[in-house]
Amino acid sequence: MTEGLTTPGAGWRRADGPAAEARGKRRRRGGRRGGGGEVAMVDDATFTSYYGRPIIKPPVWKSPDVPLYLFLGGMAGSSSILAAVADVTSRPVLTRVGRYTAGGGAIASVVFLIHDLGRPERFLHMLRVFKPTSPLSVGSYILAPFGAAAGATAAVELLGWFPRLKRFGGVVSALFGGPLATYTGVLLANTAVPSWHAAHRQLPFVFGGSAMAAGGGMTMVFTPVAEAGPSRRTAVAGAAIELAVMHRVETDHGIVSEPYHEGRPGTLLRAARACTAAGAALTVVAGRRRAGAVVSGLLLAAGSLLTRFGVFEAGMASARDPKYTVVPQRERLAARQNGHAPTVSR
Repeated sequence: MTEGLTTPGAGWRRADGPAAEARGKRRRRGGRRGGGGEVAMVDDATFTSYYGRPIIKPPVWKSPDVPLYLFLGGMAGSSSILAAVADVTSRPVLTRVGRYTAGGGAIASVVFLIHDLGRPERFLHMLRVFKPTSPLSVGSYILAPFGAAAGATAAVELLGWFPRLKRFGGVVSALFGGPLATYTGVLLANTAVPSWHAAHRQLPFVFGGSAMAAGGGMTMVFTPVAEAGPSRRTAVAGAAIELAVMHRVETDHGIVSEPYHEGRPGTLLRAARACTAAGAALTVVAGRRRAGAVVSGLLLAAGSLLTRFGVFEAGMASARDPKYTVVPQRERLAARQNGHAPTVSR
């Protein structure tokens, strides 16, 4: 227990500096020769660990299970809404495609979620208590009825049974589709992970827009262009929301926005932005032609998938690096001491 106090170089450690005992020399800053200036007892440090450990414990969620769950759930939610709209407006092919996409996405997302949890019964245990203040608890009670309704609707659609039950199941899944598409953004932002928590106002909109782009894109791929008008409009609107709000996530939060630009997360998000923008533009220009609809729909779905992976990886990177916790905390403390509103580091 005393290793951090007695071992040279323990405690806060630098990523690219000399050992702790070699930095014990005093360094004079801003003073005249012979004295009178401020004296720094140690060099400035780049924090990489606290006694060999991260400051906050990174989430135990695994990749690719969780990003795929986020993507599939969002796509399923928006597809269920499109199916309900198509049913009311007499678009039978889009109705059928939307129901299949919603049902298949719901089942697949639950499979990835259970795989991440490790044991199937853990998902059932999440339903034992309903806690309105917990996004995870609320999300479980969104996912369960949505998955049951969307899966049953897709099954009876495939088998051709109970047409009234199909419509009822489609309405139920559509009612839960919007919350399913956005609650995961609330779930991530409710954690202590710096790059997720700082964007708590934007992530639900990012995930909602991304879900619209994915659902609209995938239903465009399998629906004749004559019936795919709602899919095209939904996809373009979702892509615009995703691009606009994701730009704020990447630029408005100072140092905790860095992980969205650097390393693997930065690469994923740049690719996501390119796919989403290209897919939306192609939808506007060539979405009424079959080849254009297929290509643009696939680009939009790929952009949505890459966005989920990029946001997930950026958050995990910020949890592993203590500077994203320490620097904003120090800025908030300094602002309170000076009686000013906290500002974010640029």
